[in-house]
Amino acid sequence: MEDKDWTMLLTLYEQQNITKTAEILYVSQPSLSYRIQQLEKEFGVKIMHRGRRGIEFTPEGEYLAKYAESMLLQLQQVKEFVQSMDNKISGTLKIGTASSLARYRLPFILNKFHSEYPDVEFKVTSNQSSELTNSVYKQDVHIGFIRGDYHWAEEKHLIMTENIWIVSKREISLSELPDLPRIIYKTDWSLENLIDNWWKETFSKPSTITMEVDNMETCKEMVLSGFGYAIIPAIVLKDNETINRIQLRTKHGEPILRESWMIYRKASLEISLIKAFVEFVKNMKLM
Repeated sequence: MEDKDWTMLLTLYEQQNITKTAEILYVSQPSLSYRIQQLEKEFGVKIMHRGRRGIEFTPEGEYLAKYAESMLLQLQQVKEFVQSMDNKISGTLKIGTASSLARYRLPFILNKFHSEYPDVEFKVTSNQSSELTNSVYKQDVHIGFIRGDYHWAEEKHLIMTENIWIVSKREISLSELPDLPRIIYKTDWSLENLIDNWWKETFSKPSTITMEVDNMETCKEMVLSGFGYAIIPAIVLKDNETINRIQLRTKHGEPILRESWMIYRKASLEISLIKAFVEFVKNMKLM
């Protein structure tokens, strides 16, 4: 069985559709179907069944697909290790990142790193921080950039802390908040929980939510348009932006901060590319 067969089998299992799999792998459907038949002959089992809604893997086929995933991961790790043996910093660095970091911090980091190591390529995917920890653990990505406090048993490095602000178009006071229109946005549970706990500690009545949007950037624009106030981390705000701010603080007057981390597995530092990137980020000042 060849490497391309493992790739074909895993892609087919992920897509559950022969047409989509053929398009992704740039092969014809007849050749894909023929290769599946050959695999079934080789292993002496039925890999999948076809139905009106697509395909369904048999237990044997599902086992082979999971094994294909493991084999491809091991092959990638071997390639990365062999490439790093001459200590040349090259190859593809796979990064998983929270979307706000992808927009406001990661381009700067990658640009600086690429200037120093021009032979490196990047594969960047965005996801919720809670999902990124799992992606790094499973080694789907080499490095994760997450926001908030999540359990991570392996290596991590604090890359920045930031204030959280109550922002509005006009000047408002803290005591007014429960009665003023509030704009909220979709975010990870870590930030949502942090803000909710602050609110419960500060006020005895709920906020008056009048608008919900899908991200922090849209939320800020709605605030600037005068639709209400919002509670957002500093990463979204520009220093020269005309917007009223009240710093989020505990009842004891201490600032409430949002943390961002770089996470990775210790064993991955055996790869010179990953080690070089980790050390590079540790020496940068992003606070």
